[in-house]
Amino acid sequence: MVEGVIAIDGKTLRKSHDSALGKSAIHMVSAFATGVRLVLAQEKTEEKSNEITAIPKLLKLLDLKGQIVTIDAAGCQKAIATQIVEQKGDYVLALKGNQGTLNEDIRLFLETEVTKETSLNAIESVFEESDAGHGRVETRRCIVSSKIDWLEQKSTWTSLKTIAMIEETREVGTKISTERRFFISSLPPDAEKIAHAVRAHWSVENNLHWTLDVVFDEDNSRVRKDHAPENMSIVRHFALNMLHKAQACFKDVGIKGLRKKAGWGNETLRTILKQNF
Repeated sequence: MVEGVIAIDGKTLRKSHDSALGKSAIHMVSAFATGVRLVLAQEKTEEKSNEITAIPKLLKLLDLKGQIVTIDAAGCQKAIATQIVEQKGDYVLALKGNQGTLNEDIRLFLETEVTKETSLNAIESVFEESDAGHGRVETRRCIVSSKIDWLEQKSTWTSLKTIAMIEETREVGTKISTERRFFISSLPPDAEKIAHAVRAHWSVENNLHWTLDVVFDEDNSRVRKDHAPENMSIVRHFALNMLHKAQACFKDVGIKGLRKKAGWGNETLRTILKQNF
């Protein structure tokens, strides 16, 4: 398989709750192939549970060989990292405060190393890219090191090879803001590859979750009886996959417009179906 990025992320169907029966809104975790913008699989979290229990079930449905799996801090778990490696994949996991001092230890190390002279620091790979538009300039710098023998938790994370810092600087007029985020990975010290994986992860928000709300009005759906909310979520994923796959045949037509065209005319609908079957 060609190496790609599979982003794992969850979304709550906000109006799928049923107050009369005491049922909370369901939460669906999806595996999104960022390169081709397709939902590969989905798993509903159990009642009174969270994504940590759903992600392992979701991963079992996937062929991860040669793929990079990205997950936000909620899914940064040792067992999940082990499962990804056992399924022949690589991982890039975001860090926060849910793994003891791991995030803080890595933050202190990388922020210290990056201030040293190049010949003295432990930074092995750096990649930087910039974007300008809508009155702002964004610069992203990825800093990676595999010099992590000092890290106490290294042995507890399967195939942990590198740690990374993404530094994002945004300039809007005279205002400049900087944010730093930290990651662990089974990838070798290749800053460009890790930066690509981190950035690709956010397409699950823009190309999946945002699209489901804007195009399919998912958050306002009041379907809530029995398994209907989960089933309708799967149907919307199928429909979105079909629209994404057929979009290349319709120049300058967005997903929302393409869905409307399919409803207005059988010719468009036939083209979409032909591209998928």
